[in-house]
Amino acid sequence: MQISFVDGGVCAPKGFVANGMRVGIKESRKINDTALVFSEVPCNAAGVFTQNRVQSESVKIAKKYLADGKAQAAIEISGNANTCTGAQGAENAFRMAKCAAQALGIKTEDVIVYSTGVIGAQFDVTKVENNIQTLKNGLSKEGHKEARVAIMTTDTQYKECAVEFKIDGKTCRMGSMCKGSGMIHINMGTMLSFVTTDCAISSKMLDKALHESILGTYNCVSVDGDTSTNDTLTIMANGLAGNKEITEEDENYKIFLEALNKINRVMAMKIAADGEGATRLIECNVKGASSVQAARGLAKEIITSSLAKAAIFGRDANFGRFLCAMGYSGIEFDPDKTSIWFTSKKDAKRYFDPAVDSTVHGENSVQVFDNGTPCNFDEEKATEILGAEAVEILVQCQDGTAEGTAWGCDLTYDYVKINGDYRT
Repeated sequence: MQISFVDGGVCAPKGFVANGMRVGIKESRKINDTALVFSEVPCNAAGVFTQNRVQSESVKIAKKYLADGKAQAAIEISGNANTCTGAQGAENAFRMAKCAAQALGIKTEDVIVYSTGVIGAQFDVTKVENNIQTLKNGLSKEGHKEARVAIMTTDTQYKECAVEFKIDGKTCRMGSMCKGSGMIHINMGTMLSFVTTDCAISSKMLDKALHESILGTYNCVSVDGDTSTNDTLTIMANGLAGNKEITEEDENYKIFLEALNKINRVMAMKIAADGEGATRLIECNVKGASSVQAARGLAKEIITSSLAKAAIFGRDANFGRFLCAMGYSGIEFDPDKTSIWFTSKKDAKRYFDPAVDSTVHGENSVQVFDNGTPCNFDEEKATEILGAEAVEILVQCQDGTAEGTAWGCDLTYDYVKINGDYRT
């Protein structure tokens, strides 16, 4: 099966347009802060949301509106999370959906609402209402370029991708844009992800595919261990590709799921690589675990550890910190039958193609731990490897045959600087 990358982000699939502009949600922000995505026909839709008990009013209304499995548009603001804002926040979220619906000529319940930014502050929703017509008038196939910037907060770069694949001989496309840099310890179900597709698939199968896909993609990302109040991942499918609607777990569903996994994996890696203050991406691969869940859990525990992240920042091959993190994870494994390698990956922030083997070892790899025993390794070589833009930590266990991957970033001085005065 061939799944290829294409340009266009959320506008790559047929029938989708987007736009972004600055309306002044946060006065100090100088770039676009409001995004709109629209399908020319109604869509089947699904979403997954943060498991934080404190949730944005945008998350609450999005959950409510997606309960029927239908949507046609999405509107998002950056600079204000609309969280811990009470009845006024709920009213503002509703007004965002209502004004977008009126401008687009659709039902209010068919608009998904997103928000990201400062928690515990109200915002002036009239700024959205007064500019919605301009935002709507600018919708276009090239509008993803404006929208992908509008959803950013502390991100240093926009994050988008799109893929093309065939189902029933019909060419289908799937596009995505997301934001996320800090307050990232994704446990779906301040990361926002929009996915669009022209593939015909039922709401039930969309929901199933989305929940299955996040387990090995977005849920395997951590920047700082903080699960946002606003995490939202939605997908809209308008069926304009013309394939027979996917309504069961058949071969066509598997193709769709593979495409979704590919796009979600790429976006998850982009979030990890762009963590607040980060200088390098960390990819942890655990092999030989007792189960996939155990492998992913061990990998995520490693990339979440502040001490392990600090060691990567300091280019210190202090592998004991990684074993320590595995040990307190609560997941069964045998330390005396565990080995660890560090591998450098150059041009890491462009290293996002899942087709590339992430565990090929050569001159840029060093083994530091061998079946419960420290290795006599070259410290200078290890320091050089750990200074690459992306570092792979390979953990080889002997507890089974399962594998799992997680992504994170190093912990730097700049992370504290960014978050020390984030609100002011």
